[in-house]
Amino acid sequence: MLDRYVPIQPLGSGGFAQIYTVWDEKTQTEKVLKVLVEDSPKAQELFTQEAAVLISLQHPGVPKVEADGFFQVNITSPKPRQLACLVMEKINGPTLDEIMNNYPQGCPENLVLNWFTQAVKILQELHKCQIIHRDIKPSNLMLRIPASTAPPTQARTGWEQLVLIDFGGVKQMNAAMQRRESSSTRLFSSGYSPPEQVTGGNVGPAADFYALGRTMIELLTGKYPPEMEDLQTGELRWRNRVNINSQFADLLDEMVKEDVRSRPSNAAIILKRLAKINKSAKPQSFSQPPNSNSASNNLTRLIQTIEQAFTDFLTAIGKTALFLAKALLKIIQACVAIIWAMLLSSLGACCGTIIGFFVAYRTILGDRIVELIMGQLPGLIPNSQTNFGPDILVFMSAGLGTAWGLTISGCFGQRRRFLVVSLMGMISYGFGWLFWELISSKQSSDGLVVMIAVSIFLLSLSFGFRSHHIVYALVAALGTALIFSGLFILGFPTTVFYFSPQPLWSELGLPLALFVLVAIFTSFWLGVSHYLIVPGLRFLGWR
Repeated sequence: MLDRYVPIQPLGSGGFAQIYTVWDEKTQTEKVLKVLVEDSPKAQELFTQEAAVLISLQHPGVPKVEADGFFQVNITSPKPRQLACLVMEKINGPTLDEIMNNYPQGCPENLVLNWFTQAVKILQELHKCQIIHRDIKPSNLMLRIPASTAPPTQARTGWEQLVLIDFGGVKQMNAAMQRRESSSTRLFSSGYSPPEQVTGGNVGPAADFYALGRTMIELLTGKYPPEMEDLQTGELRWRNRVNINSQFADLLDEMVKEDVRSRPSNAAIILKRLAKINKSAKPQSFSQPPNSNSASNNLTRLIQTIEQAFTDFLTAIGKTALFLAKALLKIIQACVAIIWAMLLSSLGACCGTIIGFFVAYRTILGDRIVELIMGQLPGLIPNSQTNFGPDILVFMSAGLGTAWGLTISGCFGQRRRFLVVSLMGMISYGFGWLFWELISSKQSSDGLVVMIAVSIFLLSLSFGFRSHHIVYALVAALGTALIFSGLFILGFPTTVFYFSPQPLWSELGLPLALFVLVAIFTSFWLGVSHYLIVPGLRFLGWR
């Protein structure tokens, strides 16, 4: 190509491009050629942007690209078209992903600290040029090793120059773009990219810091980050796996916060903190074990291997026992929390129902409600008895009591917003009552089931869970409605709210039982959502 580049061998593919090793006749060196094979406008835009970024950057931590390294090649088969090509410096050396193969239990802290410091300095240069990399991970970080001194798949010491590669997902940014709530192209690497990038939101330097933090944690622990996520909160639980400088660990924890505002805002802040951490870090060599053919050395290594295997076995048993103990403790805590929520919500529903019955049928407020409804909504509920109005006070009061009981329990991470849940408790149960009056007769079990589902769905939306609000509401509503369908089939009375014109306290038994059971089953299904379903969705990647 161009009477200069001679193809040697293919290296594979990445993103929209095919990658090859070529020989540069002009410089008499091997280089890497990327050929864009995707002809979509977006792919061409990203490829051209990658070329412009690499040409503009002159930093040892970035592959060098000459000014004429980006060009077009005309081809005629199978159809006439132009192929965009990018020739860049070939980095001889392993990726940090390959280095981890030598350290299944995690890389030494001093090496990771060195790589981290170099990576932050590279990002500082990129961010100064208003460039976000957006794809930092172990396989995109390499160690530059002179081709004549070591095989490209091994690092001699681990202290070589770090190089950030694969700029196919870079994003140009400026202050105006950061102020706008604009969206980004959805390019991300699962397990490393931050939530705002995964969802296609606006990204800034903090996105690179998040990915770098997760990468360094993986290097320290030897574990893929999603394997260490807390299923309930999504936070990484990794510090108990390694013994490292607490200041270094604190810095990494801040970098992987889900909230962008909790992460360091720029590379200078990170480097300032690293300067303090590096003072106490003593460099250690990262050398390969000595190569000896003597029988004594072989025997020594065999004994060391057996001892290490035995130690690893005991460690695995200990970790398994600890895991089982923690799992059992969490199960017990979950059961206690659900029972506590059931107790408080049923108590709230009981008190609310009794108070509502008293207000509706032992004060003049019930009659006022009837007059208001009949006056404002004439003919809306045909063929209804004149005592239907006070029912709504019983419903609304029961909803208020249930909402307060669940909010006071606080067992499922919900916010303690008493005013909001008070209003929604009355509105949701009141709407359920109205829905029931409009669509069915009081003897209809189907109408009662639909009324319960509607009331619980609306009520659950008001509790202010941390995430997955619709999941909580759907599970609670459908689960409770299904249980009551079974109860009605088994013979639970459907005339539960059939009050006489002047009802006695004895007529409150069935409504009281129904509202208490609704509160208990709602608490149960909210607990199932909080401890099983939502963590499962987080594990599958739905944030």
